[in-house]
Amino acid sequence: MTATTIKQTEAAPESYPTVATTGWSTGAAALSQDMIWQRIETYVAWRSTERAVTWIVEGCGEWTPPLTPATVSTVEIWESNAWSTVTPDASPLGGYCLPGGTYRFTGTAGDDDADIPAAITEAFRRLAEYMAGKAGKPGASSESIGAGSISLSHRRSPSWMAQAMQNSGAGDLLRPYRRA
Repeated sequence: MTATTIKQTEAAPESYPTVATTGWSTGAAALSQDMIWQRIETYVAWRSTERAVTWIVEGCGEWTPPLTPATVSTVEIWESNAWSTVTPDASPLGGYCLPGGTYRFTGTAGDDDADIPAAITEAFRRLAEYMAGKAGKPGASSESIGAGSISLSHRRSPSWMAQAMQNSGAGDLLRPYRRA
């Protein structure tokens, strides 16, 4: 049996790490790296830089923070209309065994000193290159080329940017870091 995270409040980090853009296209290198980090972090549970997080958890059973790396500093239980500090038992999977109730876990997620995994760096590059792509490529759903008066037109699917994570190949690289 597992306890359920019913609310997660994650603060924005002070900054995101800088990814080297050597060998990237001019357009991809010019994009905001913070914007790309935000897209990646909505897709994965792994955090590159430390930030404050609060989880509200309900039920009994095992609970593990849904972000990684995570450090829990305070655990409280809602009793008699107030939060009271508790020390739950550790679980075999690195989380907590909760006997039941509503809990508030306060701590941090991310590690400012951790190296960015190579797969995440490559996913970052692929996503940037896709987002910087010219009209018609990538994401073209139709293309017409004329010969007489020379006519060239591209039509991009309305959802091309929403599908950037998948169409760029970044999502495949991020699979081991996905949210559970």
